[in-house]
Order: sequence, then C-alpha cells, then structure tokens
Amino acid sequence: MKEKNWLILLVFVLCGLVIGGLLGQLAANVSWLSWLNYGKEFGFSPVTMDLGVVKITLGLLFKINVASIIGIAIAIFIYRKV
Repeated sequence: MKEKNWLILLVFVLCGLVIGGLLGQLAANVSWLSWLNYGKEFGFSPVTMDLGVVKITLGLLFKINVASIIGIAIAIFIYRKV
C-alpha cells in the first residue's frame, strides 16, 4: 500500500464539504430534497475589539448539513480510490 499525503485528503474533504453544503442550500427549495439542507450551526459569534487605531473582529461559525456530510463521505471514498 502506497502512502498517501494527508494534505490531499484534507483538500478532498474540504471540497466535499463545500460542494455538499452548496448542493444542500440549492436543494432547500425542492420539496422532496429539502431534507438535505437539515443541519446545525455551531461556533462562536463575532467579537469586535476597537483599539482606536486597529479594529479586530474574530469569529468562527460552522454550518453542517446532511448534504455536506454526504459530500465528505464521497470525498473520502474518491480519495481511497485515487
């Protein structure tokens, strides 16, 4: 078994996550596919620090839906086949 690069796996998973999330949002308007958009958001909302000279905003929010989970699974499957 040849060793595969973990960075390539990360790229595949991120692509699966983004494409799946996009397909989930597109499927939200179709009645029989609306279940693909079911998901949760988690993280912390943006916090702003105003230091007078510099204004810094920090925040991190993840939105995971069913389609993005399916996209991740397909990406891992493709990674194993490549």
